[in-house]
Amino acid sequence: MRSLTVAATQMACDWDRAGNIARAERLVREAAGRGARLILLQELFETPYFCQDQLYEHLALAQPFAGNPLIAHFAALARELGVVLPLSFFERAGEAAFNSLAMIDADGTVLGLYRKSHIPDGPGYTEKFYFSPGDTGFRVWQTQLGRIGVGICWDQWFPECARTMALMGAEVLLYPTAIGSEPHDPTLDSSSHWQRVMQGHAGANLVPLIASNRIGTEAGRNGTSMTFYGSSFIADPTGAKVAEAGRSEETVLTATFDLDGIAQQRRSWGVFRDRRPELYGALLTLDGRHPSASAR
Repeated sequence: MRSLTVAATQMACDWDRAGNIARAERLVREAAGRGARLILLQELFETPYFCQDQLYEHLALAQPFAGNPLIAHFAALARELGVVLPLSFFERAGEAAFNSLAMIDADGTVLGLYRKSHIPDGPGYTEKFYFSPGDTGFRVWQTQLGRIGVGICWDQWFPECARTMALMGAEVLLYPTAIGSEPHDPTLDSSSHWQRVMQGHAGANLVPLIASNRIGTEAGRNGTSMTFYGSSFIADPTGAKVAEAGRSEETVLTATFDLDGIAQQRRSWGVFRDRRPELYGALLTLDGRHPSASAR
């Protein structure tokens, strides 16, 4: 039996970058103190969610993967505590920039890089202004605790992402995110929809899932504001929520899973045995009919 305690965290962010880092470290330490060994921080926690505005000055926030001080800081923390820390950061790579994640193993080793595949563009979430589409493909890492797959925020809406990571052997799925109110429509609240989609990923693939979101209201430069709705959660391999945060509380959630028992459950259920890849050609198209250029 491989028993793994996981943690989701959520917190508010502001323009005191050192304060955000210290707050995130405190939550990681709290989670580790409660027995968690796989701990998820939210998307782009070093700053407010700057994609609310389209400002060229924010491009200067991006830092290279190699020699990144944020990654070095949390790699040292992971080594000290013996925890796996997937770390979201704003990456500069030559003239391009990416919404990226470094996977840090429990000994502090940085195992590799994932660049967010799906980039949203809408009022308040103008990520295409800042980020190029990720070019790493989906990633699953063999850590000291098991095989971990991570998508980033908008990736969480795509079942193809979750299924691909499950096929690559992911034993846990993680989604750091930043999602909240819609500046163009204050009546729209997608929090329950957001949770149910990811609960479906967990249940369809029989893999536990962790989602960490931010909280608080962040003001834009042009009179707009966004209120992030927290609601971070942990789902079991049937998709049931086993831990859930409120909409405005800074908190740490934990849950414990038997990875070997879940692996047996996943193998016995048959959803991977009975797959028909030869029938899924439409998934390689945008319109359901014509092969995409990348698949030709």
